Amino acid sequence: MKNTPTPANLETAAQSRTVLAPDQLNQLAADIKRWGQELGFQQIGISDIDLDTHEQHLNDWLAKGYHGDMGFMAKHGTRRTRPAELEPGTQRVICARMDYLPADAQSIEQLNGAANAYISRYALGRDYHKLMRKRLAQLAHKIEQAVGPIGYRAFVDSAPVMERALAQKAGLGWFGKNAMLLNPGAGSLFFLGELYTDLPLPVDPPFENEHCGSCNACQTACPTGAIVADKVVDSRLCISYLTIELHEAIPEHLRRSIGNRIYGCDDCQLFCPFTRFAQPTQETDFQPRHQLERAELLTLFAWSEAEFLDKTAGSAIRRIGYQRWLRNIAVALGNAPWSAATEAALWARRSYPSALVREHVAWALNEQHCKRRNVIASD
Repeated sequence: MKNTPTPANLETAAQSRTVLAPDQLNQLAADIKRWGQELGFQQIGISDIDLDTHEQHLNDWLAKGYHGDMGFMAKHGTRRTRPAELEPGTQRVICARMDYLPADAQSIEQLNGAANAYISRYALGRDYHKLMRKRLAQLAHKIEQAVGPIGYRAFVDSAPVMERALAQKAGLGWFGKNAMLLNPGAGSLFFLGELYTDLPLPVDPPFENEHCGSCNACQTACPTGAIVADKVVDSRLCISYLTIELHEAIPEHLRRSIGNRIYGCDDCQLFCPFTRFAQPTQETDFQPRHQLERAELLTLFAWSEAEFLDKTAGSAIRRIGYQRWLRNIAVALGNAPWSAATEAALWARRSYPSALVREHVAWALNEQHCKRRNVIASD
């Protein structure tokens, strides 16, 4: 797959390619959008590489420490906000979006079920990275068939790329108050991918009109108050960060707010009015596996490490590892109503070898004990 060219490749591609006239570039841009839809993308847009405004916003966000332990957000310096520094020769970014919401996911029902395990809807199926990178590479191949060799590199949440900023500039949507990219016909339940390219394609107008207005449903819905200002999220408070990115103990004062969310959180998206326009995905790979869309906490907590590795093979969930999987479920069980089965399951893990797991099991047992006393007192 030619998705990691060196700078020399970019230069060679540009030198060996016939120079295209403006009308040819316009036609190519239209063809790229058509090919993208044929490959399963719901929308394609083309952006330039000027991200100066977004660079300042990112620097302010980092300065406030809102990235928490995600050191990679600052690690690459200006290569994140200056595409030609990350991939020399880049002139344009072809941005793509792909819907991921499974049909009949019953998201709100699963979230409201006391014994249920809630997993972010994007992670119910196979890992999206490989599928989208493959489709982007296929799109690049179609371009090369039309115009000859091009310099390009495909990205899907896999490198220092300002994907939402680029997508907004490419006309795919606007920034909601939760800092997610919103599309008027799809909400925010979609993946983004990019092709950095040396082709001087015509750019699309950025999506300038923000449709949130006075609505603050996302801010109100956030269980931990992580949306600290308009379009500003403090990751240290975000449940997605706490259950996926954080490697250490989840701060105790935030555990009750996590509820039954064991991998990620969709609340700010689920309760956004534009989510009602989200279309079910047609991708087989994004369909739920192992009934994770309706799984119960006790069932998942009982998985052995071998079962976890087997059932999360090819899934984004695999990246957190078994210990953090148990950590997250222990917190959710602590938040669940008292039951003898829940208390027994936690007792069975109280001597688990990992200190991280033991700490969260101990906390959950204490929560369950308090609830049991309240049940007894009320009888």
